[in-house]
Amino acid sequence: MIRLARGLAAAGVLGLNRRNAQYTLALNPRHLYPLVDDKLRTKQLAARAGIAVPELYGVIEIERQVRDVHALMAPHSEFVVKPAQGSGGDGILVISGRSGDCYRKVDGELISRSDLEHHVSGILSGMYSLGGQPDRALFEYRVQFAPVFEAISYRGVPDIRIIVFLGVPVMSMVRLPTRASGGKANLHQGAIGAGIDIATGTTVNAVRDNSQIGRHPDTGNPLTSIVIPGWESLLMLASSCHALSGLGYQGVDIVLDRDKGPLLLELNARPGLNIQIANGDGLLRRLRRVERDGRDLASPAARVQFAREHFAAVVPSVI
Repeated sequence: MIRLARGLAAAGVLGLNRRNAQYTLALNPRHLYPLVDDKLRTKQLAARAGIAVPELYGVIEIERQVRDVHALMAPHSEFVVKPAQGSGGDGILVISGRSGDCYRKVDGELISRSDLEHHVSGILSGMYSLGGQPDRALFEYRVQFAPVFEAISYRGVPDIRIIVFLGVPVMSMVRLPTRASGGKANLHQGAIGAGIDIATGTTVNAVRDNSQIGRHPDTGNPLTSIVIPGWESLLMLASSCHALSGLGYQGVDIVLDRDKGPLLLELNARPGLNIQIANGDGLLRRLRRVERDGRDLASPAARVQFAREHFAAVVPSVI
């Protein structure tokens, strides 16, 4: 076990204990966590900073408001319901249309008005939230994903995760929904993670359930050599989130809407480590390069330039 740990460290793989001790605990003050753990606060913070986010339609905060959700959503045939303090994609309900008095989910299943009310009540109870604490239900715009993802996504909306260290984007991947994941961009539920070359915005490697995969299991299309449009703007957005949250080490989740462009979805103070498998490369060497040469970069533009110069894709290796 010790030999394995040393081998992974030599390969530049960042482990959970090192991530916690040297990065999240050391660089992310606890008093800042509520800014990113609460999606409503993150959305409000981003909006004040001029960063585009999915439009908020409304918030349900207490049980007696639950029956009002139908009037609240009457102007919108499509919308997303999510817990303000949810994690791992739990509790997110995506409505893609209506059929009479029923709501249609992205998988085609119809749910009744009472089903929707029951789901919202579950959110308020803390069923899906960090620590099981009472929560709020957010109703927001349903993102229409960019055409670039049509061939490599199943029903749901892909999102792009960028790890940002001291304001420098160091590693990225796109999470692609599958039939197995229920149309959700959640790796733990069967979505695909495709590593993205920081320098070019091109997918270079893909994994599902921690194993390499060449084609999307539902569409049959190749997962590599996909060029993300407007890549520079996505990196700039991610870098600017360093000043937004004050966190030294964070995951920035962005969706690419076909009409509205990049939208900040959420921030994460404890981003997972599977991104290394998706890229076939470890984080540790990149983090150390920033610690050595990138600490004093004054602007998002300078940090993005540094990232693109130093973190170009390598040939994926087995991690």
